Amino acid sequence: MRQILDLHIHSRYSRACSSQLNLSSIDATCRIKGIDIIATGDFTYPEWFFNIKSELEEIDNSGLYKLKEARDDKVNPAPFGNYAQGTKGAIAKWCGVKFLLSTELSLIYKDGERVRRIHIVVQAPNTAAVEELNNYLDKKYNIRSDGRPILGMKAPELVKLCLSIHPKFLIYPAHIWTPWFAVFGSKSGFDSMEECFHDETKNIYAIETGLSSDPAMNWRLSALDKLTILSNSDAHSLPNLGREANVMDLDEISYDEIYRVIKEKDLNKLKYTIEFYPEEGMYHFDGHRDCKIRFSPQETKKHKGICPVCKKPLTVGVMNRVNELADRPAFAEATAGKPVGLNPPAGQAKFIKLVELDKIIAEALNIKSRQSRQVQAEYNSLIKKVGSEMNILLNESLENLSKMTLPIIVKGIERVREGKLIVEPGFDGQYGTVKIFSAKEKEDKQCKLF
Repeated sequence: MRQILDLHIHSRYSRACSSQLNLSSIDATCRIKGIDIIATGDFTYPEWFFNIKSELEEIDNSGLYKLKEARDDKVNPAPFGNYAQGTKGAIAKWCGVKFLLSTELSLIYKDGERVRRIHIVVQAPNTAAVEELNNYLDKKYNIRSDGRPILGMKAPELVKLCLSIHPKFLIYPAHIWTPWFAVFGSKSGFDSMEECFHDETKNIYAIETGLSSDPAMNWRLSALDKLTILSNSDAHSLPNLGREANVMDLDEISYDEIYRVIKEKDLNKLKYTIEFYPEEGMYHFDGHRDCKIRFSPQETKKHKGICPVCKKPLTVGVMNRVNELADRPAFAEATAGKPVGLNPPAGQAKFIKLVELDKIIAEALNIKSRQSRQVQAEYNSLIKKVGSEMNILLNESLENLSKMTLPIIVKGIERVREGKLIVEPGFDGQYGTVKIFSAKEKEDKQCKLF
């Protein structure tokens, strides 16, 4: 059965996160979005873990959980057929939103005469394993201050700890290229996985791309070839759930099978990842936000890494850092203009880049806010007619969509599918912009698109 998985999100207990991120709202949003398996996020935070244990129940000893009050007849039609037949296991009888126990930990420690700041995704096979990990951490660190706690623990020590509790904890570095808190980050990261995880590197089976990179950028580093490339939303609010995700074709829908697919890099089961446009990420290019300086890697080199306004070192972004560590050319060039994501090199999964539906609608209607009443009314109307956002973006024919919404919205969806967009890269903590229609098209009142 095809399943869409978003394995890294946050709860309302994490800093700078929406108060609406409770389990029932996450469940409801996943039904609308078409997300089948969602991370709980933040399981080390005591009150959130209490919510998890109180509000969720395990499904058929699968290591996946659902809301206790959830019912089959609440499930909306979702992409890839949530009502598929013939799947193994009793879990197939309940095909709604499943929760996977997950958290993100912030490690700050000294290694190699430098202070390192690394974010790590940790996924657990059951609540008993989480409880044992939490009890250990609570005695040594402050896990009650934030949903993503800061631990003065080295990365290899965290891996050893988790695996001593349960051999099927899944541990991998989050958003691996982000400057400030990532394994390869320009500000406090390492130059290799071995340099970070030492002898525990053998127990790291995956990486997370983060919003500012896509799989093709990671393919440029041959040292990552053996690892499974995952993409997750790292959502801090409900609308951002599923902005990046993973598509798996699972015979058995369980934690053990997800763990196996990731550990073994089973590309027969990991079909593709769903990607944010990396240029839209907050750290794709170099620059200084306060100085309004945004540079490509080539421009940064020309300025010797110094901001021309304040004369201080620039924040080196993801593209520049990839160029620094890469031992292969950019795959966009190597594939001679073919869609990179659909033509991966041997041993790599495909990927698809998307723009969220409410963003497409907002631009089509020439409205600034994706949360405006008019945008949300059109969004909800389409969801009601088609079944889920992912189904609209990925599967529904343009012909059928043209019967359900405005031609300009259908044109927007078509352009996103074709990758015909106008992109301005993000830098130094500022999101980039992805435009579907040019300013000229918007200004031309005679344009047939509008």
